[in-house]
Amino acid sequence: MGQFFETIPDNLVKWILDQKMFWVSTAPLSASGHVNVSPKGGLYFGILDDHTFWYMDLTGSGNETISHLYEPNNGRITVMFSAFEGPPRIVRLFGHGRVLESGTGPFDDFVKKHDVQTIPGSRSIIIVDVHQVGSSCGFSVPFYSFKDFRQALNENMAKRIERYEQGKSTENMPRYWASKNSWSMDGLPGLEIGRRTAKEEGIIPLAKMVGPLAQQQKTYMRGQFGIEHLLLVAILTACLTASAVLMGPVAVRRLAKAGW
Repeated sequence: MGQFFETIPDNLVKWILDQKMFWVSTAPLSASGHVNVSPKGGLYFGILDDHTFWYMDLTGSGNETISHLYEPNNGRITVMFSAFEGPPRIVRLFGHGRVLESGTGPFDDFVKKHDVQTIPGSRSIIIVDVHQVGSSCGFSVPFYSFKDFRQALNENMAKRIERYEQGKSTENMPRYWASKNSWSMDGLPGLEIGRRTAKEEGIIPLAKMVGPLAQQQKTYMRGQFGIEHLLLVAILTACLTASAVLMGPVAVRRLAKAGW
């Protein structure tokens, strides 16, 4: 039977920390935006208190979570754990997330205060302010045996940094973030250091979609148009139209001829 709590119950803390992986889900505010679900593996997470969860966000080709958390008036995030051995169980942490980017004061302070071990691929720390916890049965989740953590990402990023230290300037992490982590697939701003590096060094961000949506994304990224810009255009158009009506039919015809 499902149960809900306002905070993380004491009897679930150890179980959560014993898990080898979890999933993170976020979404943009736009109804046409894409919901993102990301699997996270490794012992790069923790519980600060009964309403605060954190995990290390590692470098990858995508950055949907960061973009959704940065979006104004958004920040929604759900973290899900599932039992693959022992009694069946699913636990979801519902909350709002905050991003601490690598190389910033808040990131360094958090790492130092909580004795967090970073790795070459550490990109940010995501802090989740939990406002609801859901526990359910998970009866249909199959059994799986844990073998080991993959080391591919750690090794890949370590080699990249090694090449950078040997003099290959294009291999530094900010340039990678500029290329692949500056924008979400829907064209929302991503990692701040990535966008700053892209602007300073003239790096063109990687296109992340195909088909007609890819062109929309490129247009958004070039102009950085948001919903607030579209609303402003609509308001201005309405005001001009109303003014023209008050001025008379001649003005209306002139505006129509001009494309309004």
